[in-house]
Amino acid sequence: METAAPSSPARPPSPVVPPSIGDVASIGGAPSSGVVPSPTPLLDVREIYAEPAALDSARGREVLARFPRAEVIEVPSHWQIPDLHGNAGNVDRWVRVKSETLVLGVKKSLSARANSRSSNWIAPSTANGCAMACAYCYVPRRKGYANPITVFTNIEQITGYLRRHVARQGPKTEPDQCDPGSWVYDIGENSDCSVDALVSDNVADLVATFRELPTAKASFATKYVNRRLLGLDPRGRTRVRFSLMPDADARVIDVRTSRIAERIAAVDDFVAAGYEVHLNLSPVVLREGWEADWAQLLRQLDDGIGPAAKAQAAAEVILLTHNRDLHEVNLGWHPKAEDLLWRPDLQQPKRSQNGQWNVRYRNDVKRAGVERLTELVGHHAPWLRIRYAF
Repeated sequence: METAAPSSPARPPSPVVPPSIGDVASIGGAPSSGVVPSPTPLLDVREIYAEPAALDSARGREVLARFPRAEVIEVPSHWQIPDLHGNAGNVDRWVRVKSETLVLGVKKSLSARANSRSSNWIAPSTANGCAMACAYCYVPRRKGYANPITVFTNIEQITGYLRRHVARQGPKTEPDQCDPGSWVYDIGENSDCSVDALVSDNVADLVATFRELPTAKASFATKYVNRRLLGLDPRGRTRVRFSLMPDADARVIDVRTSRIAERIAAVDDFVAAGYEVHLNLSPVVLREGWEADWAQLLRQLDDGIGPAAKAQAAAEVILLTHNRDLHEVNLGWHPKAEDLLWRPDLQQPKRSQNGQWNVRYRNDVKRAGVERLTELVGHHAPWLRIRYAF
Protein backbone atom coordinates (compact mmCIF):
# COMPACT_ATOMS: atom_id res chain seq x y z
CA MET A 1 0.00 0.00 0.00
CA GLU A 2 1.41 3.39 -0.96
CA THR A 3 1.13 6.22 1.52
CA ALA A 4 1.64 9.86 0.81
CA ALA A 5 2.65 12.77 2.92
CA PRO A 6 0.05 15.53 3.26
CA SER A 7 -0.26 17.46 0.05
CA SER A 8 1.58 20.74 -0.13
CA PRO A 9 -0.16 23.85 -1.44
CA ALA A 10 -0.75 23.84 -5.15
CA ARG A 11 2.02 25.37 -7.20
CA PRO A 12 1.95 26.45 -10.82
CA PRO A 13 3.41 23.87 -13.20
CA SER A 14 6.91 24.44 -14.50
CA PRO A 15 7.19 25.00 -18.23
CA VAL A 16 8.54 22.14 -20.29
CA VAL A 17 12.11 23.03 -21.17
CA PRO A 18 12.56 23.14 -24.94
CA PRO A 19 15.17 20.86 -26.49
CA SER A 20 17.43 23.76 -27.53
CA ILE A 21 18.21 24.84 -23.99
CA GLY A 22 21.61 23.77 -22.65
CA ASP A 23 21.24 23.77 -18.91
CA VAL A 24 24.28 24.11 -16.67
CA ALA A 25 22.80 25.98 -13.74
CA SER A 26 23.65 25.26 -10.12
CA ILE A 27 27.26 24.42 -10.91
CA GLY A 28 28.98 26.81 -8.53
CA GLY A 29 31.30 29.29 -10.17
CA ALA A 30 31.74 30.63 -13.67
CA PRO A 31 33.91 28.82 -16.21
CA SER A 32 37.42 30.24 -16.44
CA SER A 33 37.03 30.41 -20.22
CA GLY A 34 34.34 33.08 -19.97
CA VAL A 35 31.65 30.81 -21.45
CA VAL A 36 28.45 31.83 -19.67
CA PRO A 37 26.16 28.99 -18.52
CA SER A 38 22.44 29.08 -19.18
CA PRO A 39 20.44 30.39 -16.19
CA THR A 40 17.69 27.78 -16.56
CA PRO A 41 17.47 25.48 -13.51
CA LEU A 42 17.89 21.80 -14.24
CA LEU A 43 15.99 20.59 -11.17
CA ASP A 44 12.82 21.91 -9.53
CA VAL A 45 12.04 18.89 -7.36
CA ARG A 46 8.41 18.81 -6.23
CA GLU A 47 7.87 15.15 -5.39
CA ILE A 48 10.14 12.44 -4.01
CA TYR A 49 9.07 8.80 -4.16
CA ALA A 50 10.94 6.86 -1.50
CA GLU A 51 11.30 3.37 -0.09
CA PRO A 52 10.99 3.32 3.74
CA ALA A 53 14.56 2.08 4.20
CA ALA A 54 15.86 4.89 2.01
CA LEU A 55 13.95 7.46 4.05
CA ASP A 56 15.50 6.07 7.23
CA SER A 57 19.07 6.29 5.94
CA ALA A 58 21.52 9.12 6.49
CA ARG A 59 21.93 9.66 2.75
CA GLY A 60 18.19 9.72 2.24
CA ARG A 61 17.76 12.37 4.91
CA GLU A 62 20.51 14.44 3.26
CA VAL A 63 18.67 14.35 -0.07
CA LEU A 64 15.39 15.36 1.55
CA ALA A 65 17.17 18.29 3.22
CA ARG A 66 18.31 19.54 -0.19
CA PHE A 67 14.71 19.69 -1.44
CA PRO A 68 12.67 20.72 1.62
CA ARG A 69 9.63 21.85 -0.40
CA ALA A 70 9.14 18.48 -2.09
CA GLU A 71 6.21 16.23 -1.24
CA VAL A 72 7.42 12.82 0.00
CA ILE A 73 5.48 9.78 -1.24
CA GLU A 74 6.35 6.44 0.35
CA VAL A 75 6.45 3.45 -2.03
CA PRO A 76 7.28 -0.22 -1.45
CA SER A 77 9.92 -0.33 -4.19
CA HIS A 78 11.71 2.13 -6.43
CA TRP A 79 10.73 -0.13 -9.36
CA GLN A 80 7.01 -0.22 -8.42
CA ILE A 81 5.68 3.29 -8.94
CA PRO A 82 2.58 3.10 -11.17
CA ASP A 83 2.44 6.88 -11.64
CA LEU A 84 5.86 6.70 -13.30
CA HIS A 85 6.62 3.27 -14.74
CA GLY A 86 4.56 2.10 -17.67
CA ASN A 87 2.38 5.20 -17.59
CA ALA A 88 2.07 6.22 -21.24
CA GLY A 89 0.52 9.51 -20.19
CA ASN A 90 3.90 10.65 -18.98
CA VAL A 91 5.12 11.07 -22.54
CA ASP A 92 3.48 14.49 -22.55
CA ARG A 93 5.41 15.32 -19.34
CA TRP A 94 8.71 13.69 -20.33
CA VAL A 95 10.94 16.62 -19.41
CA ARG A 96 8.79 17.88 -16.54
CA VAL A 97 9.02 14.51 -14.77
CA LYS A 98 12.80 14.66 -15.01
CA SER A 99 12.85 18.14 -13.54
CA GLU A 100 10.27 17.73 -10.80
CA THR A 101 10.59 14.11 -9.60
CA LEU A 102 13.21 12.17 -7.64
CA VAL A 103 13.16 8.58 -6.39
CA LEU A 104 15.02 7.24 -3.34
CA GLY A 105 15.77 3.53 -3.16
CA VAL A 106 18.13 0.93 -1.77
CA LYS A 107 20.40 -1.02 -4.11
CA LYS A 108 19.57 -4.62 -3.25
CA SER A 109 21.96 -6.57 -5.48
CA LEU A 110 25.62 -5.55 -5.47
CA SER A 111 27.80 -6.91 -8.25
CA ALA A 112 30.46 -5.69 -10.64
CA ARG A 113 29.87 -6.79 -14.22
CA ALA A 114 32.85 -7.54 -16.45
CA ASN A 115 33.28 -5.15 -19.37
CA SER A 116 35.89 -4.58 -22.06
CA ARG A 117 35.17 -1.23 -23.69
CA SER A 118 35.05 1.89 -21.54
CA SER A 119 36.06 -0.03 -18.43
CA ASN A 120 37.10 -3.40 -17.07
CA TRP A 121 34.10 -3.51 -14.75
CA ILE A 122 30.67 -1.89 -14.46
CA ALA A 123 30.32 -0.88 -10.81
CA PRO A 124 27.03 -1.32 -8.94
CA SER A 125 24.94 1.76 -9.57
CA THR A 126 24.57 4.50 -6.99
CA ALA A 127 21.87 6.09 -9.19
CA ASN A 128 19.92 5.50 -12.35
CA GLY A 129 17.93 7.82 -14.57
CA CYS A 130 18.75 11.42 -15.33
CA ALA A 131 17.45 14.98 -15.18
CA MET A 132 18.70 15.53 -18.71
CA ALA A 133 16.71 14.14 -21.62
CA CYS A 134 18.99 12.98 -24.43
CA ALA A 135 16.74 11.58 -27.11
CA TYR A 136 18.89 8.48 -27.73
CA CYS A 137 19.38 7.45 -24.07
CA TYR A 138 18.94 3.72 -23.51
CA VAL A 139 17.97 3.87 -19.80
CA PRO A 140 14.27 4.80 -20.37
CA ARG A 141 13.81 1.61 -22.39
CA ARG A 142 13.83 -0.35 -19.14
CA LYS A 143 11.69 2.03 -17.10
CA GLY A 144 8.93 2.84 -19.55
CA TYR A 145 7.78 6.42 -20.15
CA ALA A 146 9.60 8.06 -17.24
CA ASN A 147 13.23 8.29 -16.31
CA PRO A 148 13.86 10.68 -13.40
CA ILE A 149 16.87 10.26 -11.13
CA THR A 150 16.73 7.39 -8.66
CA VAL A 151 19.30 7.79 -5.86
CA PHE A 152 20.45 4.67 -4.03
CA THR A 153 21.03 5.63 -0.44
CA ASN A 154 23.04 2.64 0.83
CA ILE A 155 26.29 4.23 -0.34
CA GLU A 156 28.42 2.70 2.44
CA GLN A 157 27.48 -0.80 1.31
CA ILE A 158 28.28 0.05 -2.31
CA THR A 159 31.69 1.61 -1.61
CA GLY A 160 32.54 -1.23 0.76
CA TYR A 161 31.71 -3.76 -1.93
CA LEU A 162 33.90 -1.89 -4.41
CA ARG A 163 36.89 -1.84 -2.05
CA ARG A 164 36.62 -5.59 -1.57
CA HIS A 165 36.17 -6.23 -5.30
CA VAL A 166 39.23 -4.15 -6.17
CA ALA A 167 41.28 -5.96 -3.50
CA ARG A 168 40.31 -9.34 -5.01
CA GLN A 169 41.64 -8.32 -8.44
CA GLY A 170 45.16 -7.58 -7.20
CA PRO A 171 47.47 -5.45 -9.35
CA LYS A 172 46.82 -5.19 -13.08
CA THR A 173 49.74 -7.06 -14.63
CA GLU A 174 48.99 -6.53 -18.34
CA PRO A 175 47.91 -3.30 -20.03
CA ASP A 176 44.68 -3.26 -22.03
CA GLN A 177 42.71 -0.70 -23.99
CA CYS A 178 40.86 0.41 -20.83
CA ASP A 179 44.04 1.47 -19.02
CA PRO A 180 47.72 0.43 -19.00
CA GLY A 181 48.05 0.00 -15.26
CA SER A 182 44.74 0.28 -13.37
CA TRP A 183 41.48 -1.62 -13.22
CA VAL A 184 38.82 0.77 -14.49
CA TYR A 185 35.33 0.78 -12.95
CA ASP A 186 32.49 2.60 -14.72
CA ILE A 187 30.48 4.27 -11.95
CA GLY A 188 27.90 5.93 -14.20
CA GLU A 189 26.50 3.34 -16.58
CA ASN A 190 22.85 4.21 -15.87
CA SER A 191 23.11 7.90 -14.94
CA ASP A 192 25.23 11.02 -15.38
CA CYS A 193 27.43 11.43 -12.31
CA SER A 194 27.87 15.16 -12.85
CA VAL A 195 24.12 15.62 -12.45
CA ASP A 196 23.89 13.03 -9.67
CA ALA A 197 26.31 15.19 -7.67
CA LEU A 198 23.66 17.95 -7.60
CA VAL A 199 21.31 15.62 -5.75
CA SER A 200 23.50 13.72 -3.27
CA ASP A 201 27.08 13.16 -2.10
CA ASN A 202 27.24 9.67 -3.62
CA VAL A 203 29.62 10.81 -6.36
CA ALA A 204 31.86 12.60 -3.86
CA ASP A 205 32.01 9.38 -1.83
CA LEU A 206 32.92 7.35 -4.91
CA VAL A 207 35.69 9.77 -5.89
CA ALA A 208 37.04 9.61 -2.33
CA THR A 209 36.91 5.80 -2.38
CA PHE A 210 38.93 5.45 -5.59
CA ARG A 211 41.37 8.12 -4.44
CA GLU A 212 42.53 5.54 -1.88
CA LEU A 213 42.74 2.59 -4.33
CA PRO A 214 46.11 2.60 -6.11
CA THR A 215 45.22 -0.28 -8.44
CA ALA A 216 41.85 1.05 -9.68
CA LYS A 217 40.20 4.07 -11.27
CA ALA A 218 36.62 5.26 -11.40
CA SER A 219 35.28 6.39 -14.77
CA PHE A 220 32.11 8.08 -15.97
CA ALA A 221 30.83 9.78 -19.11
CA THR A 222 29.10 13.12 -18.82
CA LYS A 223 27.31 15.77 -20.85
CA TYR A 224 27.03 18.22 -17.96
CA VAL A 225 29.62 20.61 -16.56
CA ASN A 226 29.40 20.55 -12.77
CA ARG A 227 32.24 22.62 -11.38
CA ARG A 228 31.53 21.48 -7.85
CA LEU A 229 33.40 18.33 -8.84
CA LEU A 230 36.61 20.36 -9.17
CA GLY A 231 36.98 20.44 -5.38
CA LEU A 232 36.85 16.66 -4.80
CA ASP A 233 40.63 16.05 -5.10
CA PRO A 234 40.56 12.86 -7.21
CA ARG A 235 44.37 12.61 -7.45
CA GLY A 236 44.24 10.98 -10.85
CA ARG A 237 42.02 8.09 -9.75
CA THR A 238 38.83 9.25 -11.49
CA ARG A 239 38.47 9.52 -15.25
CA VAL A 240 35.86 11.95 -16.62
CA ARG A 241 34.79 11.30 -20.20
CA PHE A 242 33.22 14.42 -21.70
CA SER A 243 30.85 13.45 -24.52
CA LEU A 244 31.12 15.56 -27.65
CA MET A 245 29.20 15.85 -30.91
CA PRO A 246 28.66 18.69 -33.39
CA ASP A 247 26.62 21.44 -31.79
CA ALA A 248 24.06 21.24 -34.58
CA ASP A 249 23.24 17.68 -33.46
CA ALA A 250 23.50 18.43 -29.74
CA ARG A 251 20.93 21.22 -29.92
CA VAL A 252 18.37 18.72 -31.21
CA ILE A 253 19.15 15.45 -29.41
CA ASP A 254 21.22 16.40 -26.31
CA VAL A 255 18.28 17.90 -24.46
CA ARG A 256 18.97 19.93 -21.26
CA THR A 257 22.72 19.30 -21.38
CA SER A 258 25.69 21.67 -21.20
CA ARG A 259 26.52 23.20 -24.54
CA ILE A 260 29.42 21.64 -26.43
CA ALA A 261 31.54 24.79 -26.05
CA GLU A 262 31.08 24.61 -22.26
CA ARG A 263 32.20 20.98 -22.17
CA ILE A 264 35.35 21.74 -24.16
CA ALA A 265 36.04 24.80 -21.99
CA ALA A 266 35.91 22.61 -18.86
CA VAL A 267 38.54 20.07 -19.95
CA ASP A 268 41.65 22.00 -18.88
CA ASP A 269 40.12 22.88 -15.51
CA PHE A 270 39.27 19.25 -14.74
CA VAL A 271 42.77 18.13 -15.70
CA ALA A 272 44.25 20.81 -13.44
CA ALA A 273 41.96 19.62 -10.62
CA GLY A 274 43.45 16.12 -10.76
CA TYR A 275 41.04 14.26 -13.02
CA GLU A 276 42.06 12.17 -15.98
CA VAL A 277 39.94 13.56 -18.82
CA HIS A 278 39.04 11.53 -21.88
CA LEU A 279 36.56 12.32 -24.64
CA ASN A 280 33.59 10.40 -25.98
CA LEU A 281 32.95 11.20 -29.62
CA SER A 282 29.41 10.00 -29.21
CA PRO A 283 26.95 9.36 -30.57
CA VAL A 284 28.08 9.82 -34.13
CA VAL A 285 24.93 10.54 -36.16
CA LEU A 286 25.27 9.96 -39.88
CA ARG A 287 23.34 12.55 -41.85
CA GLU A 288 23.96 15.02 -44.65
CA GLY A 289 26.90 17.26 -43.77
CA TRP A 290 28.09 15.20 -40.79
CA GLU A 291 31.72 15.05 -41.93
CA ALA A 292 32.09 18.83 -42.25
CA ASP A 293 30.48 19.39 -38.85
CA TRP A 294 32.72 16.83 -37.16
CA ALA A 295 35.78 18.40 -38.77
CA GLN A 296 34.72 21.78 -37.37
CA LEU A 297 34.20 20.25 -33.91
CA LEU A 298 37.64 18.63 -33.95
CA ARG A 299 39.25 21.94 -34.91
CA GLN A 300 37.34 23.61 -32.07
CA LEU A 301 38.62 20.93 -29.69
CA ASP A 302 42.20 21.32 -30.93
CA ASP A 303 42.05 25.07 -30.36
CA GLY A 304 40.17 24.81 -27.06
CA ILE A 305 42.34 22.65 -24.82
CA GLY A 306 45.94 22.95 -23.70
CA PRO A 307 49.06 20.76 -23.87
CA ALA A 308 48.52 19.06 -20.50
CA ALA A 309 45.04 17.92 -21.45
CA LYS A 310 46.15 16.76 -24.88
CA ALA A 311 49.04 14.75 -23.46
CA GLN A 312 46.72 12.54 -21.37
CA ALA A 313 43.66 12.48 -23.64
CA ALA A 314 42.13 9.47 -25.31
CA ALA A 315 38.81 8.98 -27.05
CA GLU A 316 36.01 6.52 -27.65
CA VAL A 317 34.14 6.66 -30.97
CA ILE A 318 30.59 5.36 -30.69
CA LEU A 319 28.17 5.40 -33.59
CA LEU A 320 24.49 5.83 -32.80
CA THR A 321 22.45 2.96 -31.41
CA HIS A 322 18.69 3.44 -31.28
CA ASN A 323 15.62 1.43 -30.33
CA ARG A 324 12.15 1.07 -31.83
CA ASP A 325 10.33 1.44 -28.51
CA LEU A 326 12.28 4.60 -27.70
CA HIS A 327 11.55 5.85 -31.21
CA GLU A 328 7.83 5.52 -30.47
CA VAL A 329 8.22 7.34 -27.14
CA ASN A 330 10.19 10.17 -28.76
CA LEU A 331 7.48 10.68 -31.36
CA GLY A 332 5.21 11.63 -28.47
CA TRP A 333 7.41 14.39 -27.03
CA HIS A 334 10.23 15.28 -29.44
CA PRO A 335 9.56 14.07 -33.00
CA LYS A 336 12.17 16.39 -34.48
CA ALA A 337 14.88 14.25 -32.91
CA GLU A 338 13.67 11.23 -34.82
CA ASP A 339 14.48 12.92 -38.11
CA LEU A 340 18.12 12.40 -37.10
CA LEU A 341 17.88 9.18 -35.11
CA TRP A 342 15.47 6.99 -37.02
CA ARG A 343 16.96 6.03 -40.38
CA PRO A 344 15.57 2.65 -41.53
CA ASP A 345 17.33 3.15 -44.85
CA LEU A 346 20.69 2.99 -43.05
CA GLN A 347 19.95 0.84 -39.99
CA GLN A 348 19.58 -2.84 -39.13
CA PRO A 349 18.45 -4.80 -36.03
CA LYS A 350 21.20 -5.69 -33.58
CA ARG A 351 21.08 -7.51 -30.25
CA SER A 352 23.00 -5.54 -27.62
CA GLN A 353 25.25 -6.89 -24.86
CA ASN A 354 22.32 -6.70 -22.40
CA GLY A 355 20.10 -8.79 -24.67
CA GLN A 356 17.86 -6.04 -26.03
CA TRP A 357 17.07 -5.73 -29.71
CA ASN A 358 18.18 -2.31 -30.95
CA VAL A 359 18.86 -0.75 -34.32
CA ARG A 360 22.32 0.30 -35.45
CA TYR A 361 23.79 1.42 -38.73
CA ARG A 362 24.27 -1.40 -41.23
CA ASN A 363 27.68 -3.01 -41.03
CA ASP A 364 28.92 -1.42 -44.24
CA VAL A 365 27.57 2.02 -43.29
CA LYS A 366 29.02 1.79 -39.79
CA ARG A 367 32.41 0.60 -41.03
CA ALA A 368 32.66 3.50 -43.47
CA GLY A 369 31.55 5.98 -40.79
CA VAL A 370 34.15 4.78 -38.28
CA GLU A 371 36.90 4.88 -40.89
CA ARG A 372 35.98 8.40 -42.00
CA LEU A 373 35.76 9.81 -38.48
CA THR A 374 39.09 8.19 -37.61
CA GLU A 375 40.60 9.96 -40.61
CA LEU A 376 39.14 13.28 -39.48
CA VAL A 377 40.60 12.83 -35.99
CA GLY A 378 44.01 12.04 -37.47
CA HIS A 379 43.90 15.17 -39.60
CA HIS A 380 42.40 17.72 -37.20
CA ALA A 381 43.38 16.36 -33.76
CA PRO A 382 46.34 14.03 -34.33
CA TRP A 383 47.18 14.10 -30.62
CA LEU A 384 43.89 12.35 -29.78
CA ARG A 385 44.43 8.61 -29.35
CA ILE A 386 41.33 6.56 -30.12
CA ARG A 387 40.98 3.81 -27.51
CA TYR A 388 38.23 2.00 -29.35
CA ALA A 389 35.53 2.59 -31.92
CA PHE A 390 32.29 0.77 -32.57
